[in-house]
Amino acid sequence: MRKRISKKSIRRGVFLLGLISLSGLILPRLATAIHSVNRIYQKENAPTKRLAIVFGAGLRWDGTPTAILRDRVETAAELYFSGKVEKILMSGDNRVLEYNEPESMRQYALSLGVPEEAIALDFAGRRTYDTCYRAKEVFQVDDVLLVTQKFHLPRALFLCNVLGVEAVGVEANTRRFWNRSLAIWNFRELFATAGAFLDLYVSAPVPALGEPIPLFVD
Repeated sequence: MRKRISKKSIRRGVFLLGLISLSGLILPRLATAIHSVNRIYQKENAPTKRLAIVFGAGLRWDGTPTAILRDRVETAAELYFSGKVEKILMSGDNRVLEYNEPESMRQYALSLGVPEEAIALDFAGRRTYDTCYRAKEVFQVDDVLLVTQKFHLPRALFLCNVLGVEAVGVEANTRRFWNRSLAIWNFRELFATAGAFLDLYVSAPVPALGEPIPLFVD
């Protein structure tokens, strides 16, 4: 006769499975947090680099940047005006004609006074992984400032550095956000960071590339 599995054994199995799943979410986030400890700056004390990369963060119904994206663009503009960077790479999603994050970011940067020649666009930065990968392979940069919010910087820094782009981060904090929103974004980062580790160490996807577009020719 088959040996019956006790309820206690089932509960123990469910508990272990839950613990393993939780570890799979927490450990990658912890690893990226440790990696980024000495790599995040405020814009006032950020080191000088030739390029700042701004990550997309969604558009409003009218095609203009969301508040969180405006925060990133404003911070990058301040870095440019203070002489911290020569150029800004706006990287975002443009898979369909009606949704163009990089162009919306460019328009907002222009409205802030950033000159056209200081702006470069990456229309295939659909994910943070893609942006970092393309920064190295397409735009041929290897020493940059990453501009995004504090909750996103650990993942962005880890991805770019592992993919061969030496990067430090600048926290975009020109705006205040609701604590509830921050909690949601930090919770989402648990899953996004676990996904980033799968990309780096398991699936290694190759994003859309195309011909190289070097941003600096010395």
